[in-house]
Amino acid sequence: MASMVGVGLSFGLSSPLKPQFKTSDVNHLARRMVVVRAEGAPINPEIRKTEEKVVDAVVVTELAKPLTAYCRCWRSGTFPLCDGAHAKHNKATGDNVGPLLLKKQ
Repeated sequence: MASMVGVGLSFGLSSPLKPQFKTSDVNHLARRMVVVRAEGAPINPEIRKTEEKVVDAVVVTELAKPLTAYCRCWRSGTFPLCDGAHAKHNKATGDNVGPLLLKKQ
């Protein structure tokens, strides 16, 4: 099951609520790392399950490289770029998630 941890802060002049913490607390919260993981469960429960690996390609006119792969399994060590970590995830869970490919036109 996916889990998400995060901190949301909102400051506005029209808000009747005032923050109940000091500026140093905000700086500490802003430096925290957010980790999202789907532990032991498929990330793709129903999309195109008949395919061995779901990979979508998008053609873009302005890219620095001819092909860039973006991670969709949340396990890449180079996130947001894909490093192939989905292969291990797919084998362990029976999932078929793959990268999003951006191709230069």
